[in-house]
Amino acid sequence: MPSIYEKYNLRKVINASGRMTILGVSTPKPEVADEVLFGLNHYFEIKDLVNKTGAYIAKLLGVENAVVVSCASAGIAQSVAAVIVKDDQDLLLNLHSSDKAVPREIVMPKGHNVNFGAPVDTMVSLGGGKVVEAGFANECSAEQLAAKVTPQTAAILYIKSHHTVQKSMLTVVEAAAVARKYALPLIVDAAAEEELTAYYQMGADLVIYSGAKAIEGPTSGLVIGKNQYVEWVKLQSNGIGRAMKVGKEGILGLTLAIELYLTAKKETGQEMVEKMTPFINDLNAIPGITAKVVWDAAGRDIARTEISFDEKAIGKNTFDIMKQLKLGETAIYFREYKANEGKVEADVRSVTAPQLDVISSSIRQLVTGV
Repeated sequence: MPSIYEKYNLRKVINASGRMTILGVSTPKPEVADEVLFGLNHYFEIKDLVNKTGAYIAKLLGVENAVVVSCASAGIAQSVAAVIVKDDQDLLLNLHSSDKAVPREIVMPKGHNVNFGAPVDTMVSLGGGKVVEAGFANECSAEQLAAKVTPQTAAILYIKSHHTVQKSMLTVVEAAAVARKYALPLIVDAAAEEELTAYYQMGADLVIYSGAKAIEGPTSGLVIGKNQYVEWVKLQSNGIGRAMKVGKEGILGLTLAIELYLTAKKETGQEMVEKMTPFINDLNAIPGITAKVVWDAAGRDIARTEISFDEKAIGKNTFDIMKQLKLGETAIYFREYKANEGKVEADVRSVTAPQLDVISSSIRQLVTGV
């Protein structure tokens, strides 16, 4: 039989960009795949499954409550809807058409209102909320956040991500203090974060994770937090959550993936450095290329290779080089956030040593023709 690549005429991919949605995020462990298969082939009372897996996850993490959702973006939308609707049955069914006077404003630092593949603002709007930006693009203090709180504020939203502005931003702890002062819930989107309890312990009422990124589960999301708020998120399965429901296989797969994640030995940043050192040496031997180790901008223990292209010496634009690498027999993807500066990053967590050799040789061929 033909392979999946042959059957659908798909190109193979070397993923040096990290756990990105556009490439399928991550590759779950065989045990998780088996759990997904079991879920696909059996029936359950879904509300019972949701409640009992949520309770199991909450016990594993030492939090009050948890619920599996379809993805982190859905987690944002449903969490926003939860703090607006609460248990109001009319609003649950008529979230966007109701003119009922309830708080709908979601206050967040201006530098957190980013596009992560879709705008944060869009997720808030899906949840029936309206973003109110606090501070400026390059700074937001606790005082600036508090200044935007009004009687129309439904919650404070904090985005913990490498996409957001990192400098001069208040911490989660400071945001939690503002939320407590005004008796508001704090929602933290921590989609790609590796620490599953830190933000809850810092005072967040709802924390959202991608199930398929650090946890390496199937396509899914996780919302943990205070019991009442999570119960309101669950109610959204009869509201906007119906359009973004997670399947039984995703619920079971993520629950097991979390259990395995908590006990697995994680690759350290230093181990990543050791893995990429021969790769960096190969790149530095190519004329017009400079490579070095850089660390994750959001503070995670993740080391990456930064590759700088001397565009004048090479005679090619970095964007063009990236485009050509994607169009090869095997598509090669990098983190291109600084491509306008002539720099890209290689995330080696999902790349094997032989694949690193393919990457360096492909770059050499493009740059030198040899």
